[in-house]
Amino acid sequence: MPKALKRKLKTYQTSLGFYDQAIAAPSMKAALEAWGASSNLFHQGVAKETDDPDIVAATMEKPGVVLRRPVGSNGAFTESAELPTDLAEDGAGPKRKPKKHAAKAPKKSPAKAPPRKSDDQAARKAAAAFAKEERRREAERRKEEAARATERARREKAVASAQAALDKARREHEARTEAIEAERAALDERAEAEQNRWDTQRMKLEEAVRRARA
Repeated sequence: MPKALKRKLKTYQTSLGFYDQAIAAPSMKAALEAWGASSNLFHQGVAKETDDPDIVAATMEKPGVVLRRPVGSNGAFTESAELPTDLAEDGAGPKRKPKKHAAKAPKKSPAKAPPRKSDDQAARKAAAAFAKEERRREAERRKEEAARATERARREKAVASAQAALDKARREHEARTEAIEAERAALDERAEAEQNRWDTQRMKLEEAVRRARA
């Protein structure tokens, strides 16, 4: 049981952009989600599970947190890693001499396994920390989704309001146009009646003028 509990979290490593990245997660899927990968990096051969004791120790101290180091380096994984020195240095100036690293102390022989109870407590603590980090990321995602939903609702409301104003203006225009057309038809009818009246009167008067001249 303690052994199974301890293996709930595994350490996964990949290289993305300028950084090597590592995380303690319960599965490859969880690691991909934490890295924000859009494809399966494990199937592509650019991600793997690692048992490097230094990397495992660093990730287990902060389960669920993505740790980084400059790509291709052998430094320690941290939450905020600097860019690789060959990118950060100014190419126009003199290059800094690489710092001499102190010789690594020889690895100690493996110590005896700690008591089983300590293993259980460490595994439970790491799993709880990972779950906490997952909840934090999920809360951030929900907050971002809520903000997007609010913005979408605001835009939809603005569009609906503008569309309603346009529809109202169109109806008013059509009503006024119909009224003008009706007035124009009435004027045409009056003009035609006046023309007929004038033609009849003119013909009578012209006839009277002819008779008077005869």
